[in-house]
Amino acid sequence: MGILRTFWNSPIGPKTTHFWGPVVNWSIPIAAMTDTKKPPELISGNMTKVMCVYSALFMRFAYMVQPRNYHLLVCHATNETVQLYQLSRWMKAQGVLSSNYSQTAVSL
Repeated sequence: MGILRTFWNSPIGPKTTHFWGPVVNWSIPIAAMTDTKKPPELISGNMTKVMCVYSALFMRFAYMVQPRNYHLLVCHATNETVQLYQLSRWMKAQGVLSSNYSQTAVSL
């Protein structure tokens, strides 16, 4: 019971935005994960690039803010990973990345 009370009253507990901000922010990577099942032609390249920059910037913010918000850091790291995957799918669909390129790079 003491652990729960400590968490409840901590600077990153449920009474703060340091807790609820990341909880709500998880909707972004979850939506991106569900979008991986959709055809790559539906991906907006510009928006995906913006989301990559956004998550990279806020990963740094989550680490630098006091108290450090590891929950937000993990959320943005997850989003960065999924957005980079989506960006690679979009680039392959646009012909910017070809599957032969990765095979050629490995054979060198």
